[in-house]
Amino acid sequence: MNIIKTKIIQCAALTTLALSPFALEAKTINLAFTQTMDSQYGAAGNAFKSELEKLSDHKIEVDLKPAGALGGEREVVESLQLGIIEMTISSTGPLGNFDKDVYLFDFPYVFESYDHAHRVLDSHIGKDILNGMSEHQIKGLAWGENGFRQLTYNGDPILKPEDLKGKKIRTMENWVHLATFNALGASPIPMSWTEVFTALQQGTIDGQENPINLAVTSKLYEVQKQASMTQHLYSPAVIAMSQGYWDGLNSNEQKWVQQAADVAAKVMRQSREKLENEASDQLTQKGMTIHKVDIAPFVKATEGVRNKIAKEMEFTEKLAEIKSMK
Repeated sequence: MNIIKTKIIQCAALTTLALSPFALEAKTINLAFTQTMDSQYGAAGNAFKSELEKLSDHKIEVDLKPAGALGGEREVVESLQLGIIEMTISSTGPLGNFDKDVYLFDFPYVFESYDHAHRVLDSHIGKDILNGMSEHQIKGLAWGENGFRQLTYNGDPILKPEDLKGKKIRTMENWVHLATFNALGASPIPMSWTEVFTALQQGTIDGQENPINLAVTSKLYEVQKQASMTQHLYSPAVIAMSQGYWDGLNSNEQKWVQQAADVAAKVMRQSREKLENEASDQLTQKGMTIHKVDIAPFVKATEGVRNKIAKEMEFTEKLAEIKSMK
């Protein structure tokens, strides 16, 4: 009888545990981004999912939402602030609209190499900007990477700033990016990435600017025949969480999320490098012509953006510090 009674008690305890809210309620994090799964965003998303689910022993599950499934970057960042979406991997493009300090990384020809950019992002400058996002209900976790931005377009080759005159170029919804292309003589048109392919296809815009590997993963070669390697902007990416959701996690969960974000950021940089190294050959095979350009005239044409606008935004000293870290 004692053995039977013990078994009954054990079964009852297991049933109670199974029905408890802690057992039934596995946390799910929706991680939204606008790029496809074969991009560096997808690589980072997979790395984050794998690492966090392993660290949490699947107490936290990650549901990846690629290719703009939950909206464009601006919409997703707004949803993050409202606590509607838990996480995103986003370019810095729309973030400056919410946190002015993010614009610091969006000035043209500030970073001279990937090593230079990584030194800055991994320094106190990058960490301070990540931490400052909390004031805007965004928990900045880690810096991933888009890469140096290039031009893709149709029509005559763009080899110098004058060749951009009158060209309708899609940019991100970013004030500094718009100023940069105005300085280069183009007609910049801010547009959500989710609308770009159709706009290129229909001729609403002449071209767009992004890291060159994006032309492969997003199949821009189907609607663009030229590319110019202008390297006009370096574009980081931020791995971020809703501040409200972060605050609701316990200390162990926060530690797991941070560790997974650090792994994802490293994977994202590695993936960007691999994809970029392969992109030129792949695009050439798809019929695109890749032009190498002398960037010196582009650097000179955008000097006013770096000087005048940086002064207005009180970034002059910080930009000088970034330059000194090359």
